Amino acid sequence: MDLWYSWEFIVIVLAGFSMFRSFCQSEKAPYYTFVHEATSAPHVLYYDYIIIGGGTSGCPLAATLSQGASVLVLERGGSPYGNPKIMNIANFANSLSDTSPNSASQQFISEDGVYNARARVLGGGSALNAGFYTHASDDYVKQAGWIPEFVEKSYAWVESKVAFEPPMLEWQSAVRDGLVEVGVLPYNGFTYDHIYGTKVGGSIFDKYGHRHTAADLLEYAEPRNISVYLHASVHKILFTETGKPWPGPRAYGVVFEDSLGLKHWAYLRKSSMNEIILSAGALGSPQLLMLSGIGPANHLQAHSISVVVDQPMVGQGMADNPMNLLFIPSPIPVEVSLIQVVGITKFNSYVETASGLSFAYSWAHKFIREYELHLNETGQPSAVTAEAMSRATETLNSLVAETLQGGVILEKVIGPVSSGELKLRTTNPDDNPSVRFNYFKEPEDLHRCVQGMRTIIEVVNSRAFSKFRYKDMPVQALIDLVVNLPVNLRPRHFSTAMSLEQFCTDTVMTIWHYHGGCQVGKVVDNDYKVLGVDKLRVIDGSTFIDSPGTNPQATVMMLGRYMGKRILYERFIQGRK
Repeated sequence: MDLWYSWEFIVIVLAGFSMFRSFCQSEKAPYYTFVHEATSAPHVLYYDYIIIGGGTSGCPLAATLSQGASVLVLERGGSPYGNPKIMNIANFANSLSDTSPNSASQQFISEDGVYNARARVLGGGSALNAGFYTHASDDYVKQAGWIPEFVEKSYAWVESKVAFEPPMLEWQSAVRDGLVEVGVLPYNGFTYDHIYGTKVGGSIFDKYGHRHTAADLLEYAEPRNISVYLHASVHKILFTETGKPWPGPRAYGVVFEDSLGLKHWAYLRKSSMNEIILSAGALGSPQLLMLSGIGPANHLQAHSISVVVDQPMVGQGMADNPMNLLFIPSPIPVEVSLIQVVGITKFNSYVETASGLSFAYSWAHKFIREYELHLNETGQPSAVTAEAMSRATETLNSLVAETLQGGVILEKVIGPVSSGELKLRTTNPDDNPSVRFNYFKEPEDLHRCVQGMRTIIEVVNSRAFSKFRYKDMPVQALIDLVVNLPVNLRPRHFSTAMSLEQFCTDTVMTIWHYHGGCQVGKVVDNDYKVLGVDKLRVIDGSTFIDSPGTNPQATVMMLGRYMGKRILYERFIQGRK
């Protein structure tokens, strides 16, 4: 079934992208001699480092490590290059709605009833997201224990390939000025820095609307020292028995399958310095640890998995930045834009915006039809009844003639404080695990959402934004529009006097910033080494306690570079002993 349920699709359905200008031309894809289909891989391989996941952290990590060692990257997805659904901003939502077997996105529904997607492509989430590029705050860097000087150098390394200053057109400028008008101060101009106030951030879309992903960072790699295999699904990490000279289990290889279902074995070369590194993402890394025998013993045994280490914290601390939005139909045409402006408030909610123009009437109704089809196929109960569907259709009909133009203003909660857990559904690594984020379980998160929504309402009513507002359309009508759309599977409380608290709870969506499951201090140490085993690290967003900045992708890419340099330094020091 097509994915007509992510917030990014709301942007395209209600704001639209299909009439985007033809200047979104694909640049020539980099020619990587070391990237191959896994079907061409030898039956047995030997490398210094085996990286599981060629995503947002895996690509910069692999490129860096290849400067001083041999590196194998095993990516379960395909290449983003040559795929217009991924590479052009005009096709942003299409990359999410592609449900073909080898699509770049893999949809899942959390146990909270919120639609979501995970990446399945070289470059990871950077090949699917809305492109916003911004650093973590200084406080975040300090709390993470990173060295600020090296963090800045690692960010700069990333930015030389994938980050750009976006053009500021009318819609984004109006929201920017509206944020300043309502007191989200100071105005900090264009900057990658995470500081209070309103700013314009970077983008991984260039001036032609062409996406640059973490896969571009492989241009830094030493071709003689690296092999990247696509459609290589890792099934298990292999461990030795406890015994001398290692006090605990030691990772020494992995088993992976190619697209034909043939198994391959990859082993570490014999050296105390060589390692396996998990960079499979916030869902994939804890899932693969469990499948390999590291996780809560009772849960693993229930799936007939032999326990290597009883580690109850694997899969814990799963969190997702909750997102809520208003769609604002515009009386005048608006530009196509993804996230460029952000208001960073002192009450810890971020306000952002996106806009566009499309022949969206049939698309919006397709959204509803596909949602109904999903309920029919899954039999999943929902409070979104036939009456609610009818109300959604009427709402759209009242706003749409032949075209629908406008945009969304959204808020997302920092952190968040609320968290949940991830568990296995099956022992198939290609299946989605079960994950619950517990949105707004903690009152603090709900309070931040309400404050963020109030800020959005103030911006909508601001003088700076006035030309994009229908004068006779009250904010309540904008709230009703979102409430009447089946944006998730959560219970709905339709009321003319709906509180913002209820609005936040009922209409929560994801913004893709889920993290946790292999957190520092709980599953890995400060060097990202998995506790209780040897020669295994996790380097990706699953290690985060909180999501960095207003968008984590820059920091995830930075972390790959940062830890790659650090590991090579350790290797150099050990080699001299």
